[in-house]
Amino acid sequence: MIQQFRVKSDLDEISDVLKSCVFYSVMTELELYIQSSFGLEPVHTAEVGELFESEMIDKGSFFTKEGALCGKLSFVKSGYLRVFKYVDGKEVTQWISSQGEFVAELSSLMYGTPSRWNIEALTDCKLYTISQSNYQKIGQIVPHWEALEKQIIAKCFVSLEDRVFSFLSMSAEQRYLKLFDQNKELMNQIPLQYLASMLGMSPETMSRIRKKLSS
Repeated sequence: MIQQFRVKSDLDEISDVLKSCVFYSVMTELELYIQSSFGLEPVHTAEVGELFESEMIDKGSFFTKEGALCGKLSFVKSGYLRVFKYVDGKEVTQWISSQGEFVAELSSLMYGTPSRWNIEALTDCKLYTISQSNYQKIGQIVPHWEALEKQIIAKCFVSLEDRVFSFLSMSAEQRYLKLFDQNKELMNQIPLQYLASMLGMSPETMSRIRKKLSS
């Protein structure tokens, strides 16, 4: 019995080491993204990474719902989440977040107001999530965080401007091709009606574009 206990103890130790290695690998990926997205110095990146916790969301479950409070920001390790709301009884998809992106209902996170959007998991999702209270702690870790945060918000605003301009200046086919060039995997993983809505066209129009480009 003593020998069996020792073997089990050794195996447990090996298992713990392996789990630590996997966790380190995953967190390193998260930390690298935090560093590149937030513009942090490496010395602060690990400390900020420790404020995130792992989270699983099953397909069909909601990250947040319209009208609810969303007090968290998440990094998408794997999976797809759809940001949408109901307009005149129809679903309008605003964005689809995928691997390597952050997802949140920013107005609710930053101002504590009810969420304007629904965020639903289109697949099983693995996330690394920071709560609103932990997000506030970043300022205690990172010098000049307020200036860095403003830069991040400015980048989001520029990205929004580019997207609005594409809707104003591009044809439906051009918008489709732009998304295809930027994220081909999205085209194969997400239902047609969600992609069409995100691109501001009907599913029938998108289907015709696909047929035309494939011929």
